Amino acid sequence: MGGGGSALRVCADHRGGINWLSLSPDGQRLLTGSEDGTARLWSTADGQCCALLQGHESYVTFCQLEDEAAFTCSADCTIRKWDVRTGQCLQVFRGHTSIVNRILVANNQLFSSSYDRTARAWSVDKGQVSQEFRGHRNCVLTLAYSAPWDLPGAPCAEEVGGLLVTGSTDGTAKVWQVASGCCHQTLRGHTGAVLCLVLDTPSHTAFTGSTDATIRAWDILSGEQLRVFREHQGSVICLELVNRHVYSGSADRTVKCWLADTGERVRTFAAHRHSVSALKYHAGTCRLRAWGPPTPHPRLPGEGGGSRAGGPAAPCVRSVHGQRGRPRARLRRPVWSAAEGVPRPRLRHQLHPGARAGALHGLARWRAAPLGRARPPVRPAAAPRRPRA
Repeated sequence: MGGGGSALRVCADHRGGINWLSLSPDGQRLLTGSEDGTARLWSTADGQCCALLQGHESYVTFCQLEDEAAFTCSADCTIRKWDVRTGQCLQVFRGHTSIVNRILVANNQLFSSSYDRTARAWSVDKGQVSQEFRGHRNCVLTLAYSAPWDLPGAPCAEEVGGLLVTGSTDGTAKVWQVASGCCHQTLRGHTGAVLCLVLDTPSHTAFTGSTDATIRAWDILSGEQLRVFREHQGSVICLELVNRHVYSGSADRTVKCWLADTGERVRTFAAHRHSVSALKYHAGTCRLRAWGPPTPHPRLPGEGGGSRAGGPAAPCVRSVHGQRGRPRARLRRPVWSAAEGVPRPRLRHQLHPGARAGALHGLARWRAAPLGRARPPVRPAAAPRRPRA
């Protein structure tokens, strides 16, 4: 497997696990959202905390960093916009009635998904709801947006204001017209919750991953199911679309690479001992962008390599895993060559000095939130009592 690597920077000021990471477009700043109810902005050059974003009343579930503003959402049912220079809260978006799972900033609009079974579109400048998308029968987990100019072949693309695609635990994905809030298509076929999705806007195709262990490709204009990717043995937790290849991470402890156009599996990356909860593809180097809670899974035999060589040369894939909701003091992060399908030397991250036992500070959250109910922010553990003499 090769030798170990060393950490370049350690950002360890949070008092609770980190639920999400977002890197600025220029790569100079990193935004983290934490169990402690705060978000922090860091310099990637020296690892110093530049700003503390404080105001949420419960843990931060997701964050997105733009050039001039940061956005966070929380289990307190709100979304906040922050000034990245001063750390001041510029706007509070109120309207959801349960945990806000995901946010997406695009085309001067803010989109959000929630356990309250709705997705919403907001005006970034005014902080008001511009559209509400109702129709899912259970919580909305994931979302993606396609702007009008990304739909050149779609009829009345400008009038519909783009398309929003949402995935839910009701087993469906829905395509919405942003301007009207009408459901354009309902994508039915999964037999489990839709956990993740990615869009290929040029071909009007959505790829969805589910707890039914399949990935499905859909035409978002017609609603037709195009292909089914069936080789995973556990829930498909995360997806990445790069260069006409779909990468999927699963509870079966593998990452698989597929040809987007045919559904053929090109390669299987099998080096994990636990669920793959997040992955990021980056040409030349690997950068970790997102961490999430793992899905419990049965112990399965490891799977071999792919059927044939494929994928672009030089890049690699990085993924992370956890152990049934329990953080590990040392986290293994295999890095694979996408061309060769073999692990590269892995990095090891350890708890920072002074961290309380059982907590993975500055890295990841592995504890899933109760459905539809907020958790209070993590507080420092009390000092252990000394035994009586």
